[in-house]
Amino acid sequence: MRVRSSKRNRINVITLGCSKNIYDSEILMGQLKASGKDVVHQRDGQIVVINTCGFIDNAKEESVDTILDAVRSKKNGQVDKVFVTGCLSERYKDDLKKEIPDVDDYFGTRDLPLLLKALGADYRRELIGERLTTTPQHYAYLKISEGCDRPCSFCAIPLMRGSHKSTPIEELVLEAKALADKGVVELILIAQDLTYYGLDIYKKRNLAELLRALAEVEGISWIRLHYLFPTGFPEDILDVIHDNPKVCNYIDIPLQHISDPVLKSMRRGTTMEKTNFLLKKMRKKVPDIAIRTTLIVGYPGETEDDFETLLKWVKDQKFERLGVFAYSHEENTHAYGLVDDVPNETKQSRLNAIMEAQMSISEKYNCSKIGTILNCIVDREESNGSYVCRTEKDSPDVDNEVHLNCPNIHLKKGSFVQVKVTQASEYDLEGVLV
Repeated sequence: MRVRSSKRNRINVITLGCSKNIYDSEILMGQLKASGKDVVHQRDGQIVVINTCGFIDNAKEESVDTILDAVRSKKNGQVDKVFVTGCLSERYKDDLKKEIPDVDDYFGTRDLPLLLKALGADYRRELIGERLTTTPQHYAYLKISEGCDRPCSFCAIPLMRGSHKSTPIEELVLEAKALADKGVVELILIAQDLTYYGLDIYKKRNLAELLRALAEVEGISWIRLHYLFPTGFPEDILDVIHDNPKVCNYIDIPLQHISDPVLKSMRRGTTMEKTNFLLKKMRKKVPDIAIRTTLIVGYPGETEDDFETLLKWVKDQKFERLGVFAYSHEENTHAYGLVDDVPNETKQSRLNAIMEAQMSISEKYNCSKIGTILNCIVDREESNGSYVCRTEKDSPDVDNEVHLNCPNIHLKKGSFVQVKVTQASEYDLEGVLV
């Protein structure tokens, strides 16, 4: 007879950083559970595994602070063991061992079998799609490839994640079916670059075929695309988005900048003319598409003219969703050899100017929705009896929300409802149930 393990043997997995890290933690926890381990996510446990982020300065600082907190808990007797994995550990393992030696061991992004062995578990290759999901039950991330072969000057991802490696379509379909069986209705496809999918194993960009295969999975209602690189964009996916109601009218395409000198220094492989042509084609083929992009301001050598070009372009393009980062000078990247010559105050000022422009764009876009009826997914119930929902043009955590007040009606999380929009602000909508 199996006896539930005590808290002393419980493994607490702490996840920091992006959705790729969330996915990796879920795979880790699925493997641990399959080995009979008592595993929890970001709760109390005597064995701590920290899945770190090493992308930019703020993320690295948060990861180091979390490691130090766990080490202090170990010294105080509240924790027995501390293990560190993920991007920061992959990138700075030797330095971390010297600076924080009280961690029991460090593992990189490709060391899952070794980490499991340290935790007293076996790595089981046959567990395709077996994960302990940490997102709400109705949506989940689906990582379709690992690593990146792009040469972007500012990015350290290839140092931490390695070269691009696609997961075969049949394995992803099996994983999607397993998720659907657990109640997932929305798949959020993630990778360092979705557009590169298939080049290594099918010798062609094969995202469109993958989308069609996933759309056949019973129970899946929405498929959302995150992180599409503009260079070499597979235009056949626009036909799939247009023709298949399961594929959301939503694209996350991090464009980073638009000034030609900056794009060239960033090694993005594109120009303002090519980028604008692609955006025009997207909107022509999928007229109702919502385009999310992210930008970098304060890149080395970014002049005032470069920035003004970027700001004017943002105002002209009127992206439905947009985020901005201040440039972070990362060791061992190509751009690290350049002089980080834009002062921090200027970086922040430029970031604020972009976001102020975007707030106005977003408010006008949202106000245009007043009086319309939108198909929304129910994400959660608020304490006052209202509900928080999303449209197909909104990804969890980063995009708009739709606030629905219906205190006398119970709505199931993950269900779809028709909402008539009554009010709008810069980033949220309010409505009533139809």
